[in-house]
Amino acid sequence: MTDEESRSLVPGMRLDELLSELQTRLSAVLATRDRVHALMEAVVSVGSDLDLETVLRRIVETATTLVEASYGALGVVGEDHTLMQFVPVGLSEEEIAAIEHWPHGLGLLGLLIKEPQTLRLARISDHPESYGFPPGHPPMGSFLGVPVRVREEIFGNLYLTEKRGGGEFDEEDEAIVVALATAAGVAIENARLYEETRRRETWLQASSEVTTSLLSGAGPDEVLTLIARRARQMTDADLAQVLLPDGGGRMLRVGIAEGLGADRLQEMDFPIEGSAAGAVFSRGEPASYADLQDIPYPASPLRASGFGPGLMVPLGAAQAVRGVLVLAKKPGRSPFSQADLRMLAAFAGQAAIALELAEARKDAERLGLLEDRDRIAKDLHDVVIQRLFAVAMTLMSTVRLVERPEASGRLQNAINELDETIRQIRSTIFALQASGHDAAPGLRAQIVELVEGARGHLGFMPGLRMEGPLDNQVPEPVVEQLLAVLREALSNLVRHAKATRAEVAVEVAGGRLTLVVRDDGVGLPVGGRRSGLRNLQERAVGLGGSFEVTTGEEDGTRLRWSIPL
Repeated sequence: MTDEESRSLVPGMRLDELLSELQTRLSAVLATRDRVHALMEAVVSVGSDLDLETVLRRIVETATTLVEASYGALGVVGEDHTLMQFVPVGLSEEEIAAIEHWPHGLGLLGLLIKEPQTLRLARISDHPESYGFPPGHPPMGSFLGVPVRVREEIFGNLYLTEKRGGGEFDEEDEAIVVALATAAGVAIENARLYEETRRRETWLQASSEVTTSLLSGAGPDEVLTLIARRARQMTDADLAQVLLPDGGGRMLRVGIAEGLGADRLQEMDFPIEGSAAGAVFSRGEPASYADLQDIPYPASPLRASGFGPGLMVPLGAAQAVRGVLVLAKKPGRSPFSQADLRMLAAFAGQAAIALELAEARKDAERLGLLEDRDRIAKDLHDVVIQRLFAVAMTLMSTVRLVERPEASGRLQNAINELDETIRQIRSTIFALQASGHDAAPGLRAQIVELVEGARGHLGFMPGLRMEGPLDNQVPEPVVEQLLAVLREALSNLVRHAKATRAEVAVEVAGGRLTLVVRDDGVGLPVGGRRSGLRNLQERAVGLGGSFEVTTGEEDGTRLRWSIPL
């Protein structure tokens, strides 16, 4: 080759090199432009939604796409500087189920929490702070961690691992993720503000609805169901329960359950001593749990049912707690925030005040009813009975002046009827003066129920007379004995008496309780069994009383059972 040919070849080679370098730089510029465009689209996409959980997942998905990471996650830092929420991307449901537990914020993740700054590594295991992975976790090599700030406060950290193709994350990847994290902070703040506004609106609406229901006369169960339903909606919980104390003050029972697994958790008992709900009830202070599986109460039904985050709020202030409102979410969902806790505590406090107002209103209505009953009873006693008594006395004095036996007999019958009417009015007076609002029926009501129950077997309604303060002065053990005696007497009347007329009289007078059952039947069967009568005799003697049965040719059978009170 001549010198002239060599000289002409050299410029051509340099031109090819320059063109190749130019092409490489143009490709890099185009790639950078594409990544910038992708970053801008990602920023717009991240800020296009106002649901916080959706925003967090979209941030992670966008970051893994921009830097070609196989796995990504966003760890939300709680007030105790641990991870209270973990949003993973890139793992299948099977891989998630195989992991023993989510990260708690130790090792490299804990380092980013303590020192919130960008961290880029070729291999995770090479870092001295590396803590390793929990059992079942897939292996991961390269790592890029970037803090996410909201108003200069650390909200959490964005973790990206295992760059596709086996490479390492470079400076450009780091710059893109840092830019995305800045935009993510704005999107998170917008979502939180929107969520806070929506939460306050829901809270006001729910409080108004509960108060209106209570003051309009709705029943306690209906109102507590409404409280549970609205609390679950406000916090987006999967389950809501209202626990109420039992009569002994040692157990909390599930009175209301709404949501996931509500049927299984109805009417379950929680011991006040030794349970998370019991601690909230005793102290009157709310409690929040990032994971119910970690609470120090292994016998908890919610823990056994596999629930994750939990929130428990007392219904009422300390020393006046009426119950506990319990909320729970499925495992893997974001824990209840402090905003949830504050809002629910305010809602539960207002609901408890509304319950107190409703009870005070019912007490006032009850008091008004009792005052009306007392007034009616006084009118009956002071006016009606006195007039009837005066008429009876007049008729009694008139009997002596009537010479004809028929007329005298009629007057005497009228006097007897007036006397019986006075007795019935007195019985009504005692009934009016009884409380009338207890959940359990009084003695009078139970006696009426037994006597009316015998009508179908007898074919007629026995006469019934009740006198004295039966509902007020007869203690519960004696009530049970009296009802058992009356039940046995009516049973004998149905089976053996063959009566066409019967009368039952129950009276409290002179410190004694007396039951008399009279019929016009055939009397006691000759040679019949006496075990039932012996039982009545033993009951009376056991209470220091007496029992007797008499049989006459015209009167049938008369049973008298009497005990001292």
